[in-house]
Amino acid sequence: MTDLFDFKNNNETNNAAPPKSNVPEFSVGDLALSLKRTLEENYGRVRVRGELSRVSIAGSGHLYTTLKDDQAVIDAVCWKGVLNTLSVRPEEGLEVIVTGQITSYPKSSKYQIKIESMELAGEGALLKMLEERKKKLTAEGLFADTRKKRLPFVPQTIGVVTSPTGAVIRDILHRLQDRFPRHVIVWPVLVQGQGAAEQVARAINGFDALPEGGAIAKPDLIIVARGGGSLEDLMAFNEEIVVRAIADCKTPIISAVGHETDTTLADYAADYRAPTPTAAAEVAVPHRRDLMARILDDEKRLLNGLTRLLSESGHKLQAQAARLGDPSRLLETQIQSVDFIAHKLENSFKNFVQTKTANLQNISARITHPRHQIDQSAQRLNNWSDQLVNIGTRLTERKFDQLINTFKSLKLPNLTPQQEKLGNWEARLNQAFHHNIEKKKAHFDSTERLLVSLSYEETLKRGYVIVRDADDKPITSPDALSAGQDMQLEFAEGKRVPAKAK
Repeated sequence: MTDLFDFKNNNETNNAAPPKSNVPEFSVGDLALSLKRTLEENYGRVRVRGELSRVSIAGSGHLYTTLKDDQAVIDAVCWKGVLNTLSVRPEEGLEVIVTGQITSYPKSSKYQIKIESMELAGEGALLKMLEERKKKLTAEGLFADTRKKRLPFVPQTIGVVTSPTGAVIRDILHRLQDRFPRHVIVWPVLVQGQGAAEQVARAINGFDALPEGGAIAKPDLIIVARGGGSLEDLMAFNEEIVVRAIADCKTPIISAVGHETDTTLADYAADYRAPTPTAAAEVAVPHRRDLMARILDDEKRLLNGLTRLLSESGHKLQAQAARLGDPSRLLETQIQSVDFIAHKLENSFKNFVQTKTANLQNISARITHPRHQIDQSAQRLNNWSDQLVNIGTRLTERKFDQLINTFKSLKLPNLTPQQEKLGNWEARLNQAFHHNIEKKKAHFDSTERLLVSLSYEETLKRGYVIVRDADDKPITSPDALSAGQDMQLEFAEGKRVPAKAK
């Protein structure tokens, strides 16, 4: 009993509730939010130096990247609104110093820095980035000499891309006025800071896209200019968007960014690099005094050359003239030859005309008048018609007689009543033959009357007249008439009256 009692006591002791702990209990979400608040309160604002890695811009426009050094890595995020205001464009491998707030992303249990500003970690990092960008653009051929365009000698219109309030534009205009005044169009832009690169690229593309002969004159030359400054101040002219705009521009471009010792990527892409904006104006146009001196020198050389040429030509002409003889004697001989040939040609032409006239008269005498030919042909046609009718009649009668005799020679005994009814076939056949002859004759007479009615003599009887020229040829067009021309009028009675064309 004692052992059993002890066993029950032990079971009761084991099933008892464990003592309560003083450690607070959190849900996963509460703990994550608590850690997030702790990080943000203790590290409200920090500056971190590191190298950008895995740079990615999401479709929403937010930037996600990491900062790393040789010891650690930290995630970083930059919201879209802040990203557009950064003075440095984030790129892979760029060493930067970012300022922001430490926070966490509860759903992945990661802490990160929320970037508020970004700057390059020293000039060495900036130069390294520019060198990498230069190598990339060089490999693409944007700096090749084959892309360089020749500058116009005297441009009619010059476009200037620069700040409208700085001293640069005043220096350019003043130097152009001193050397060779030109029409200048200024496209105002920011030359440093946020958005400067986009404005410069947009200005270059805008000048290049102007239509020829439009309301705004398209520049023959573009000058991209800015005064001197630090490497960071000139960064807008190192951006890819500006370099590509200059390289793709079809209008020649002069780059005049900074002082003589300053070099940007825009200088490599431009068709000409000027050390200063003032030097760009000097390169853009020649000096008027130099042009005038050159023109005077060319004029002098041209006059001297022309004088020498005229003198040499005069000497050659005199030498040739001395070898020629008296031109008047040569002309007299040629004039006499021309007169002799003209007289001979005139006589030959007269003989030719006389011969042709005589031949024409002989041929005309042998030709029968068309009216007589028509009458003779009509008479022959009538004779042939009568002969043909007589011959046909005789042949038909002969064949008819032969047919009658043949039938009479036939002996047809025991004729049937139907055969006896055909006894009058001879009379009927004779009647049909004569009827056919009369029909043919009537058709011939009708054709003859139609021919007569369609003849031109019948037309003349209705009041018409035939106009003939002096050669007895009908005149069918008014273009064949001329003033004072002899002509004849033929009427229905056959009379011909001479007349004159008016």
